[in-house]
Amino acid sequence: MPLQVHYQPYKLNFRFAAGTSRGILTEKTSWLIKIYDDDIPSVIGIGECGPLSGLSIDDRPDFEDMLQSICQEFNKLDLEIYSWNIPIILEQLIGSQWPSLRFGFESAMLDYLNGGKRVLFDNAFVNQQKRIPINGLVWMGSHEAMLQQVEEKIADGFTTIKLKIGAIDFDEECAILAYIRRHFSAQEITLRVDANGAFTAATVYDKLNKLAEYDLHSIEQPIQPKQRELMAELCEKSPVPIALDEELIGTFDYAEKRRLLKQLKPKYIVLKPTLLGGFELTREWIETAQRLDIGWWITSALESNIGLNAISQFTAEFDNALPQGLGTGQLYHNNIPSPLMINQGHLHYDLLQPWDFGVLNSSRISSTA
Repeated sequence: MPLQVHYQPYKLNFRFAAGTSRGILTEKTSWLIKIYDDDIPSVIGIGECGPLSGLSIDDRPDFEDMLQSICQEFNKLDLEIYSWNIPIILEQLIGSQWPSLRFGFESAMLDYLNGGKRVLFDNAFVNQQKRIPINGLVWMGSHEAMLQQVEEKIADGFTTIKLKIGAIDFDEECAILAYIRRHFSAQEITLRVDANGAFTAATVYDKLNKLAEYDLHSIEQPIQPKQRELMAELCEKSPVPIALDEELIGTFDYAEKRRLLKQLKPKYIVLKPTLLGGFELTREWIETAQRLDIGWWITSALESNIGLNAISQFTAEFDNALPQGLGTGQLYHNNIPSPLMINQGHLHYDLLQPWDFGVLNSSRISSTA
């Protein structure tokens, strides 16, 4: 039998109202895709297509229609999958303008190719020989709620804390940073902040100068993307090192990636494979950044454990000592139980913890044959 693909929407429900400068998140829908051959029913490759509302370029009303169309085309092609032809299939079937679809299909094909065991990259991470350092993420909220999150992350053993800023009063956000610095030096606790483009051209320098008082590791995306001249100036002059995030979204051409990084010269870039079009396209960013002496780390885009597992294994392919942004598996009360575990500020893979797909049984599977 030829390979077939079906998809299944799954709504993830947050344990709490997660605040960002773009609004409050309480739920997120992902589409899980399953690649299989009826003649080998025990082997199923699973991937996750999870566009992030308000941020992904494929966060569109016709997203599911496009997914269904791609599945129908896939099912007609009588495909065989090899490591060398996955990029070819992705380019011809999906292209680059639907990055979360490309990420999901790439993940599912890699999983299928490796026996359908949720092992996409057979490396030291999945063999319990490597742990990945991660930052503890503090979501926007009231001063008290954010301070409580900070204290919980420190108690849980995180030595790098990332705070979402830009939604509540700036002075209150600075007060939280001041509280941390009164109790912990930069050698004890590394602080990152993420503005998600919340600052304006008129205020950005004043705010960066104020933030510099707290000895920060970096600030992600202080201004909205597509302001190249101002961003280049900030990357050169900011007293807080700049990390580009949203600035990268929507750039898929290799030459354009290099032009962007050479023009802006950031200290760091932040990579979300779901938003960048999958692993091979993310690898281009990494290789380009390394040639230009730009640091990088990888973060999730609020995927379920299916997508987070794939991204974590990909991250472990590289020798990068910086803490990564892979601590989102605990966000949802109905996430898919998996071997991914967090302990003392590190993500690790526990082979004694099985995958449990029972939570998906109540969701429909869309037939696209």
